[in-house]
Amino acid sequence: MDLGALGGLLSGFQQRAADMKDRAAKTSVTGAAGGLVRVTMTGDYQVTAVQIAPAAMEDRELLEDLVRAATQDALGQVQAKVAAGLSELTGGMPIPPGLFPGM
Repeated sequence: MDLGALGGLLSGFQQRAADMKDRAAKTSVTGAAGGLVRVTMTGDYQVTAVQIAPAAMEDRELLEDLVRAATQDALGQVQAKVAAGLSELTGGMPIPPGLFPGM
């Protein structure tokens, strides 16, 4: 493969990666815990909403645990979506960790 073709291949790959990152930023997921706390997060790991049921506010330690659990739930969903997108982008070829920062 000549260098020109390799450059074109890399350019196309970079564009698809940028498109995937843009789609991720527009995607949102909602993590929940105990039916009392919901955390909404975008595909680029930004928390956009936190909803807390009044009943959860009676016990501070429980509320802290529920917020943490709902956030972890949302984070796990985002990570799964990002991994699926990367797999689609690379055709299932394994990618070294850190190759795409923020993904």
